[in-house]
Amino acid sequence: MAITQFRRALCPALLFALVGSIANGQAPTNNQIATRNSVVDSSAADRDRPQLAQRNPRYRINRSDVLNLTFPLSPEFNQTVTVQPDGFITLQVAGSISILGMTVPETSEAIKKAYARILHDPIIDVDLKDFQKAYFIVTGQVTKPGQYDLRYDLTASQAIAIAGGFMPTAKTQIYLYHRSAEGWVQARELKLKDFLHGKNIEEDVEIRPGDMIFVPEKTITKIRKYIPYSVGVPINTSPFSY
Repeated sequence: MAITQFRRALCPALLFALVGSIANGQAPTNNQIATRNSVVDSSAADRDRPQLAQRNPRYRINRSDVLNLTFPLSPEFNQTVTVQPDGFITLQVAGSISILGMTVPETSEAIKKAYARILHDPIIDVDLKDFQKAYFIVTGQVTKPGQYDLRYDLTASQAIAIAGGFMPTAKTQIYLYHRSAEGWVQARELKLKDFLHGKNIEEDVEIRPGDMIFVPEKTITKIRKYIPYSVGVPINTSPFSY
């Protein structure tokens, strides 16, 4: 973070120095130009590089989630609300607010803010009554491809076993998709053949909620580590090259 801030602060300083040199009739030196380009390119790379996802991210509110709102000091406002398709909930007396994508603590703060116009320092407990269950997807050359509930800790090999195991046409070269940041999916090759032969046990990685495993029929020669995706559009295998 400190390095990024230093680079951002350095860019304007270099530009001012170059402009000042030109205004004084002095052409910028090759070193000045090279340094400026290096800082600008590095800053752009920092900005565009996908950031790693949190190891244990908090659950975020989805459409159709149901929440119980409890007001310990004002029980007449106790209510159950459902997240609408547009991400809003309708609060008794306080109107509608958007909570789609928020964590439960963030949702609690947003509801408190909405009721602050009516109640003095409102105390509100927010509990998830019904929510989107954690899941994983296995697709490609497995016996039973599909979406499965992630009820407990699973590894990639266990997830494939739940999906019925490999078909005869499958390669033990498999790929794991994981959403690593907003707008990006991380794709990783897992060489389960090594794991199945008692080597490289780190290849049998732990599955996280929302992960997708793809088992190809043909050998994939190259893959992009980070693949952009559009929110609401299912992940597909089109970026791969065979």
